[in-house]
Amino acid sequence: MRDLAPMARFGGLVASDLRDVTTDLGALDSSGFWAVAAGFEGRTVCARFGDVRRASAGPAAGPRWRGPDPGAWTSSMDRTAYERGVRTIRERIATGEVYQVNLCRVLGAPLPEQGPGGDAHDIDALTAALAHGNPAPYAGTIRLPAHGVEIATASPELFLRRDGRTVESGPIKGTGRTAADLLPKDHAENVMIVDLVRNDLGRVCATGTVTVPALCAVEAHPGLVHLVSTVRGELRPDAGWPELFAAAFPPGSVTGAPKSSALRIIGELETAPRGPYCGAIGWVDADRRTAELAVGIRTFWIDRTGPGPVLRFGTGAGITWGSDPAGEWAETRLKAARLLAVASEVHEASGGMLR
Repeated sequence: MRDLAPMARFGGLVASDLRDVTTDLGALDSSGFWAVAAGFEGRTVCARFGDVRRASAGPAAGPRWRGPDPGAWTSSMDRTAYERGVRTIRERIATGEVYQVNLCRVLGAPLPEQGPGGDAHDIDALTAALAHGNPAPYAGTIRLPAHGVEIATASPELFLRRDGRTVESGPIKGTGRTAADLLPKDHAENVMIVDLVRNDLGRVCATGTVTVPALCAVEAHPGLVHLVSTVRGELRPDAGWPELFAAAFPPGSVTGAPKSSALRIIGELETAPRGPYCGAIGWVDADRRTAELAVGIRTFWIDRTGPGPVLRFGTGAGITWGSDPAGEWAETRLKAARLLAVASEVHEASGGMLR
């Protein structure tokens, strides 16, 4: 079985020649090109690469992705448990403990055995499949097998973009098959999270610089639409990557408001760690002081901690007082169906894949 070399791919950039790996976010303020994978629970891997080059927008032709059986996907929460969680969150909202909570479940399916000379389930081959079946603005790969990081993302959501001292976030809240499906609840949810992100960035940005250039814009993505807002500010001179992450991570759109209360409720209700899902995935060019980190949604990762490799994927929905438990369950299915179909090499999404 062929060893897989460390690499990262984001848009037209391909990085190889691994030089350093660290968990210290302060390294992102030093020099070089870094791939960053920050897990929701706090495990962060920053990898500096020595060779960064332009390539085609998608992965080059290579080994074909061999995905799991489409009927093998299981969920950390079934429909009954998920809908019960939605009702519990609504009860917490009624008591004033929280306004909104993102409730998620993690799906998993065993990967098939590879034949002689196989590629150990190359996660970059899955990125190539996603590029064809579900193109996304923040698609990418981080492949660091020796460090337990094998991620393919088709994220549509910007967590943090940096250009010098300017920092920008693009929270998504509100999902439907078409714009006509978006409800007043979706707009209210988006505005709540925009306020949270404004507060997060305000902790590290100069006073008066945090603005909202776009509020609740409708964006079309494969199979669905989202409401997307833009929040922008100017970092204070004393704020670097450690301070920015301390203020803004985990992303507000995948936690809730207030964030501290939402995180506590997430810890009580969710039955599996999110891992890379709902974390931050992307790149930092420390020399140019530029960066683009996506929220780790629409994201697959290979888990090799058990007896055989398992492909994992997370899906969730934002719960507010106006949430309907059955509707929120349906939203988690809508978000997952197309991507699971691609990962399982099924041309048309099948509801039977989502248990």
